[in-house]
Amino acid sequence: MTRSAVPTGLVIGVLASVSFGTSGALVKPLMEAGWSPAAAVTVRAALAGLVLVPFAVRALHGRWGALWRARWRILGMALIGVAGTQLAYFAAIQRIPVSSGLLIEYTAPLLLVAAVALANRRMPRVIVLVGAAVALAGLVLVIGPVGGGDPLGYGFAAVAAVGVALYYVIAARPADGLPPVALASAGLLFGAVSLGLVGLTGLVPFSGAFGEVTAFGGSVPWWLPFAALAVTTAIGYAFSITASQRLGSRLMSFVGMLEVVFASMFAWVLLGEALGPFQLLGGVLILVGIACVRAEKQTDAPLEAVPVAEEPEPVR
Repeated sequence: MTRSAVPTGLVIGVLASVSFGTSGALVKPLMEAGWSPAAAVTVRAALAGLVLVPFAVRALHGRWGALWRARWRILGMALIGVAGTQLAYFAAIQRIPVSSGLLIEYTAPLLLVAAVALANRRMPRVIVLVGAAVALAGLVLVIGPVGGGDPLGYGFAAVAAVGVALYYVIAARPADGLPPVALASAGLLFGAVSLGLVGLTGLVPFSGAFGEVTAFGGSVPWWLPFAALAVTTAIGYAFSITASQRLGSRLMSFVGMLEVVFASMFAWVLLGEALGPFQLLGGVLILVGIACVRAEKQTDAPLEAVPVAEEPEPVR
């Protein structure tokens, strides 16, 4: 990871968080109109994957073999990064408050810090631990009070957190000729198929409403929020994967925490939901946490081996 690559990666990562942050404000009117969360996410993933197809084809330049070489990475992105994490999160918030589910899901950066410590057989530097603590405190302020629900719900939320951590690890893997936009497109499309199949089994509620919805300050066709959602989701996944390859999984996972801040801001602008001073302070603390983690110069992912002191070979 070069010095010149980091600022660009951070900009791309923040833009990914901005794009992902629009999801809640765009999906909420659809769910209020009768769309189940699983059905809405399935359509979102399918449309976003289709939006990226022309860009993926252009980026591949006929190198279709790259798709086959990255088949397991694509499958992991689809089943874990798109489908599995979403299903686990929805299962969680059916049993516990949304704030509790979000807080647990976004502890993924802490899991990656722990994974790096285990891989390198040493404790993280103090600045990383401080950054993690500050960012987590900021996340608590943004999300608000948590608590309530049953243990199974918290178990599902923990699974979602692992899924988010694995998403960043998969995204940060060496490209091996596969452009980020191609990984995003293929992962979204296969993930949508997986979500659709789960919906057909009846394991999760799967329903839609094809009428008018209240969004953008008025009554609009149901497909209009989906169109906006498809574009922002496509940008979010493509930029997030690109940034993960530049920054590494650990740092990008902390940048990804900004999604909660931007989600609160978009909910304030588009839905009129209050944005208080504690949420703004929380956003500042998350930025401080990111800066602390960025200041640590070690390689940041378990899959990017770092030599251990006094050992001739990297620990893998």
